[in-house]
Amino acid sequence: MAPGLYAAALSALERHAGRAQRDRIGIVDFAVSSSDPRLHLIDLANGTAASLHVAHGSGSDPGHTGWLQRFSNSPGSNATSEGAFLTGDYYFGHHGRSQRLIGLDQTNDNALERAIVIHGAWYAEPTMIGAHGKLGRSQGCLAVGDSLLNQAFNHLGTGRLIYAAKMA
Repeated sequence: MAPGLYAAALSALERHAGRAQRDRIGIVDFAVSSSDPRLHLIDLANGTAASLHVAHGSGSDPGHTGWLQRFSNSPGSNATSEGAFLTGDYYFGHHGRSQRLIGLDQTNDNALERAIVIHGAWYAEPTMIGAHGKLGRSQGCLAVGDSLLNQAFNHLGTGRLIYAAKMA
């Protein structure tokens, strides 16, 4: 994880203390390639962590390099947003079971309007890396492999913070 990212995530958790549960957190390190596990699921109570692959939006990586180039909070951008998100309710949609994300910062406060969610996707399976050297891209959502979705959902649940950023 990039230096300072963990501290920035904990700072976000403090800023949003009245809204987010404080036992577990998700941190997405967009400074690394989609070929690396960059969604870190951390249990703050016991210090354990698991890391999963997660896709970024096509608008964040127009050349499909596997590296996030830019963030956007604009509707129609197909880009991933940065900042603190609160995990919302589950629903069944186009990608099956999904979880709404509520943007808590000015950099992601359009998340609900943009339908930025956590969902499973075939193009986010780790097997894509062996075939293509990177994951596929979402429309701005945090997409994890279908086979890993329950692990992410079981860790996060509702009312927990996910912090997404790109720090050098």
